[in-house]
Amino acid sequence: MPASRFLGALAPATLALGLMAAGASATAASLTEGFDVVVPAGWATKNNSTTVGTTGWFQGNVTVFTAHEGATNSYAGANFNNTTGAGTISNWLISPTLSFSNGDVVSFWTRTVNVPAFPDRVELRFSNVGGIDVGTAPTDVGTFALLLSVNPDLTTSGYPNTWTQYTSTITGLAGPTNGAIAFRYFVTSGGPSGDNSDYIGIDSLTITAVPEPATYLLMALGVGGLLLRRSRAARA
Repeated sequence: MPASRFLGALAPATLALGLMAAGASATAASLTEGFDVVVPAGWATKNNSTTVGTTGWFQGNVTVFTAHEGATNSYAGANFNNTTGAGTISNWLISPTLSFSNGDVVSFWTRTVNVPAFPDRVELRFSNVGGIDVGTAPTDVGTFALLLSVNPDLTTSGYPNTWTQYTSTITGLAGPTNGAIAFRYFVTSGGPSGDNSDYIGIDSLTITAVPEPATYLLMALGVGGLLLRRSRAARA
């Protein structure tokens, strides 16, 4: 069989493989969460603060501020009452375990109160084994490594008082890996008697999966085969 005829016969199968691979990769770690319900299905929370206060992660309080998008209370909130007295707040909101790859992008929006007087801080963390291992003490992080910190130095001007987007890209994985992301409301000298901690919101989380290089190759081969068939049809 001539090479051109062989390639023409191969094109439909190649294109199908490319599209199948693209579809499988796109759903690997794709997630959109608007926090219409807190805690969302499949998520977990763990409050490792010095002492556990009267609040954990809760539905957004519209009297403090409204959501970034969606229903006015559709965001996850945390505040100074996560602990009692003056102590360290370490309150976790943990995603379900998903399959991550290098290049996957995590994006979310956050803010604090209109006129910050008590500094806040939140961390985005990633576990490359998934699950909910965050330890038990206020300083424990378990299997969750830091991706980014909002207001790491705990200043009154370091946490945005309007909805602001933050993004982080997953790197350093050997290949597709089961993992989980987590938000950690982490404030030292926090609580109702502390110098720090007030109120934060998290909204509009997206995890966008990026296809692996092999997927791009399959897609390119499929498109190339389709173009070859069209070229032959034009000459017929």
